[in-house]
Amino acid sequence: MLALNRLLGSALGKRGLLGSGLALASGSGGAARCSVPATTTSSRGKSTSKEAAGGGGAEDEFYQFRDQKIPYIQDLRIRDPSEVTSLPCFRVLDDRGKLISGCEKFELEKDLSKDMYRTMVRLQTLDTLFYEAQRQGRFSFYMTCFGEEATVIGSAAALETADHVFAQYREHGLLLWRGQTFQEFADQCYGNNRDFGKGRQMPIHYGRKDLNVHTISSPLTTQLPQAAGAAYANKLNGYDGITVAYFGEGAASEGDFHAAMNFASTLACPVLFFCRNNGWAISTPSDEQYTGDGIAGRGSAYGMPALRVDGMDAIAMYHATKTAREYIMEHKSPVLIEAMSYRSSHHSTSDDSSRYREISEMQAWKARDPVARFQIWLEDKGWWSDEEETEVRGEARKEVMKVLDAAERENKLPLREMVTDVYDEVPQHLEKQYQEIKKFAQENKHLFPNNVPIE
Repeated sequence: MLALNRLLGSALGKRGLLGSGLALASGSGGAARCSVPATTTSSRGKSTSKEAAGGGGAEDEFYQFRDQKIPYIQDLRIRDPSEVTSLPCFRVLDDRGKLISGCEKFELEKDLSKDMYRTMVRLQTLDTLFYEAQRQGRFSFYMTCFGEEATVIGSAAALETADHVFAQYREHGLLLWRGQTFQEFADQCYGNNRDFGKGRQMPIHYGRKDLNVHTISSPLTTQLPQAAGAAYANKLNGYDGITVAYFGEGAASEGDFHAAMNFASTLACPVLFFCRNNGWAISTPSDEQYTGDGIAGRGSAYGMPALRVDGMDAIAMYHATKTAREYIMEHKSPVLIEAMSYRSSHHSTSDDSSRYREISEMQAWKARDPVARFQIWLEDKGWWSDEEETEVRGEARKEVMKVLDAAERENKLPLREMVTDVYDEVPQHLEKQYQEIKKFAQENKHLFPNNVPIE
């Protein structure tokens, strides 16, 4: 079993920045959690240890609450947060993509590494061309994963398909890893008749029952308490898998974050809370979102093990997620991961990030591109060549261009699909509303797309 109470490598630079050891920080946060000796009073309040009393009359006084023994002190002072050491950040590759000394034990095997890299390249190509297609007005909205490819693909590779995923909106790479095709991505963004969601969702709001990916919802953070509840239900049913909830550091400012963390901790739900800390919540920088030790630092307050990792290092992301998953499966309790990355693109096609951050900042972070870092490591291993790079990128580009054209030619679903599926039989009030819509559509066909059948 992985050692959870120590770091496996030496730290690089100042503690609390980037290190090469991997461990889960205990959720006890330094509180005195230990075995409780027999006591002479109830389980709450001032207690006197029989062991101490039997040792010459001296008494050890402490405040006991359930399984916590909190010692009394006579030193009255306020504890300053600066006295607490930041949770270190696990990494395997440096900013140049070179393996850090002592991290050889974390290197991945060849086939897995190449599969991960190919998927990262395909994800980059998908995002580039879909973003351009939206800018051309071919569909209404899009969000990219630029700068976070290693975060998403590294974690996806360490999970099992049986693991239920509640994503936010920048994790479509996980679907790509689990087998969703470029064509299926395009069909969803166009909302055509082949879209699994029947065109009822905004673009990039994917969902796949067969891949255990729950449909994305636009309201921020709603997926976290849902994931905690799903994990608890799966635990009661003896389900062989975990639940994963992806979210950004901005979502951690919502009340739903705290409710989900507390429910998951107190009910010991087998859920992985996965924070993509990319530095920006749309236009709000992280230093205006929170103070203290980031998101991972909150784990101890909820009695939840936590781990911070370099989200731009694909190898580190894989091992961090794998370690967390193994812990959850063994203990049937939650874990919090904070992946430190950077959103090198605009928040979405509705955003212009040059209005609130410097171009120099974006360029500096792009120099640490996670895809390029992983490519350098593969080349150093002799597992990747310029010829393979050209071939994979060229084929991916051709495929994406083809599926965009095909999706655009497909008809939308009939207008009547607006009122189906919610009820077993369409109730009278919805039928009445639909007939009004249908009449309006027939009288004003010029206002409706010509590829939407009116029935």
